[in-house]
Amino acid sequence: MLWDLFLTFAKVGVMTFGGGYAMLPILQREVVEKKGWATEEELMDYFAIGQCTPGIIAVNTATFAGQKVKGFWGGLFATLGVVFPSLIIIMLLAGVIEAFSHIAWVQHAFGGIRICVCILILNAVTKLFKKAVIDKLTLAVFLVVALGSYFTPVSPVVFVLAAGILGVVVKNMGGKKA
Repeated sequence: MLWDLFLTFAKVGVMTFGGGYAMLPILQREVVEKKGWATEEELMDYFAIGQCTPGIIAVNTATFAGQKVKGFWGGLFATLGVVFPSLIIIMLLAGVIEAFSHIAWVQHAFGGIRICVCILILNAVTKLFKKAVIDKLTLAVFLVVALGSYFTPVSPVVFVLAAGILGVVVKNMGGKKA
């Protein structure tokens, strides 16, 4: 099982171009659909917690998912798995990137990769939106956070904490799940 965790998260890690958000659809497919190690809701919770804790969202999410499956060692192996491909790729690229970065086709390739990463992130956001915005309250929270994030310099951590507190308050008042 530990080796399976490592390999699964290494597969996610090798496909994670553009940062943690780009890996969300891949992680959802591997962890939820293929392996059944977490539900959609649990994975969304891992993303949310991973976003507001120190570190990289991909690493944090892998740690949470691995820990759920196999405890401390599962978290460790999942974390090592998701980091391993990036470490190898970065070490290989670091030696040659400067020598080739001026070549036009390399610049165009990076431009194409950036566009692809944007689409991967958009797909992840769309999936998360469909699962998270389920009623008028969650729509209101979404709009407040989206507008607040865009128009104010308030840290995203503040929004995450405020939304979490609101969810607890609403749930304890007997309201619908926020």
